[in-house]
Amino acid sequence: MKHIGLDDRGGIVRRFSQHVSSGKAATFKSFGMDFVFGRREGAYVWDAAGDKELINCHCNGGVFNLGQRNPKVIAALIGSLKELDIGNHHLISEQRGILAERLAELMPGDLTYTVFGVAGGEAIDLAIKLARGYTGKLKIISAVGGYHGHTGLALAAGDEQYREPFGEALPGFAQVPFGDIAALRRVIDHNTAGVMFETIPATCGMPIPPTDFYQEAKSLCQENGALLIVDEVQTGLGRTGKLWGIEHFDTVPDIMVIGKGLSGGIYPMSATCFSAELETFCQEHPFIHVSTFGGAEVGCPVAMTVLEESSRPEFLQHVRELAEIFSTGFEDLKTKHPSILVGLRQLGLMMGIEMVNDQCGPIMTKTCYDHGILSIYANNDKRISQLLPPLNIDKELVYEILQRIDGALKDTKDFVGL
Repeated sequence: MKHIGLDDRGGIVRRFSQHVSSGKAATFKSFGMDFVFGRREGAYVWDAAGDKELINCHCNGGVFNLGQRNPKVIAALIGSLKELDIGNHHLISEQRGILAERLAELMPGDLTYTVFGVAGGEAIDLAIKLARGYTGKLKIISAVGGYHGHTGLALAAGDEQYREPFGEALPGFAQVPFGDIAALRRVIDHNTAGVMFETIPATCGMPIPPTDFYQEAKSLCQENGALLIVDEVQTGLGRTGKLWGIEHFDTVPDIMVIGKGLSGGIYPMSATCFSAELETFCQEHPFIHVSTFGGAEVGCPVAMTVLEESSRPEFLQHVRELAEIFSTGFEDLKTKHPSILVGLRQLGLMMGIEMVNDQCGPIMTKTCYDHGILSIYANNDKRISQLLPPLNIDKELVYEILQRIDGALKDTKDFVGL
């Protein structure tokens, strides 16, 4: 049965506008970016009408770390469909146990327990609930400009623009500038349940914290009886050149959240991982948090395939080699475009193109699109264009991406008048 190209672009956009989101449809149409995902394979996506090709350098925030429709991931899902379905979230599950055991082997430190969810926001909600339930405290500290999801507690810990339209802020949440240990020291106290940061905050423009930031944050948490929660929804699973981004900072968090890439782009999956000590709270309250579709059994072999592929030393070495090419390439681009390009914020292939002002990011999104690259600006720091290619591309494609970005920078520079 055919699923792509059932209508022309006008019909697809009209139906989406009338029944899904009129605002999104109008926005993308006004910028000439009413692209409709059609055929997709590896690093490429094609418009449903077949007249536009893009190299996917957004990857839905890291969902497609292994590329679009990765054959190994698809094979895992096809195989699981022959025996499995969603399962029952109330009961003991063989598949969830197998997947959680493998996660325990791969996690930093003593994070040996996992509760599965469907999306990152759900997993963050659980992390906050667990921190509060275990410590008996209320305060949650997060980063100004951070983003942890659009659900209840995750939304409360995020940037004001996402929660302000919905009324009064929930009590117990405070924010500090990311990477500022002095600010954290002023705000944390003995009523703090948890301190939560994205390892590298993507929506905030991918700032790279000082190398000792997380060690000091963990120390402050220990002094105040709080838990350190690390959000690896985007930085996890090899994106930074290590399996987990936090490994670069030699710190073991108390709770770690992963998602997006764990799905392989094929079956939704997220996870909240924590120690046996924290699991004692769950022993007392075994049904305090449930997720009907979290850790769906049919999806567990998919996530297992992602874990095995992402944790291979050869895979991670490849990511680091690609990162070096990008680093050198952007040094050349900075020499070529000094009036607009400040530099590349980078940890592995977690990259942000830093430009001189807030006009540049939105314009760069459009010029990249015109040059055949899907790249989205960082909404909480519009000087930055996010650059998140699949992790398994070849070196030749890196050079092609750099060439296309060269053209996009030139067009952005001309449009902004720099």
